[in-house]
Amino acid sequence: MEWITQFIDLVLHLDQHLGVFLQEHGAWIYLLLFIIVFCETGLVVTPFLPGDSLLFVAGTLAAAGGMDVYWLMAILVAAAILGDTVNYGIGAYLGAKVFQRDYRWLNRSHLERTHQFYERHGGKTIIIARFVPIIRTFAPFVAGAANMTYGRFLAYNVVGALLWVILLLLAGYFFGNLSWVKTNLSLVILGIIVLSLVPIAVEYWRHRRHG
Repeated sequence: MEWITQFIDLVLHLDQHLGVFLQEHGAWIYLLLFIIVFCETGLVVTPFLPGDSLLFVAGTLAAAGGMDVYWLMAILVAAAILGDTVNYGIGAYLGAKVFQRDYRWLNRSHLERTHQFYERHGGKTIIIARFVPIIRTFAPFVAGAANMTYGRFLAYNVVGALLWVILLLLAGYFFGNLSWVKTNLSLVILGIIVLSLVPIAVEYWRHRRHG
């Protein structure tokens, strides 16, 4: 269980770990952030990767002069759009089979929860899901499996990626280096994680209530 402790430490002290990577590897941090955002949005097997907190901390580091915030926006928006596109493609390829078979690499409960979320909110789920961990990873996959028109999906994909990346990056850029936030950044990151999980908790409560 040591890896769980290490992962929690990584997420809660993301600023320190990214700061060390930035100092040691410089501009390679752009590639690292691109890979993390792409994998979190593009692969249904990696919904556990940090998303919201990563963007906030990246904005904080950019405000401190470590990175260019405009390059960050361009690179991470591209990663988010490309990730969702790949995920949609995988879902479209597998089609309705994903709802009928059990796959060892696919979390069935996450898939069903996302499908219910998708049925409730329709196409705008692609935008809403950007701000909801786990749902964010599974929404494009479900959209592809449900044969959502690609042109319609792409429009929601681009809008959602722009809103998600820019809002969270700028939140970190403008507020991440305030004295109180810097002193309590681990608590702020934890708060972001908790707030982002609220929609999942609400949906689960509604399901239990009407189930």
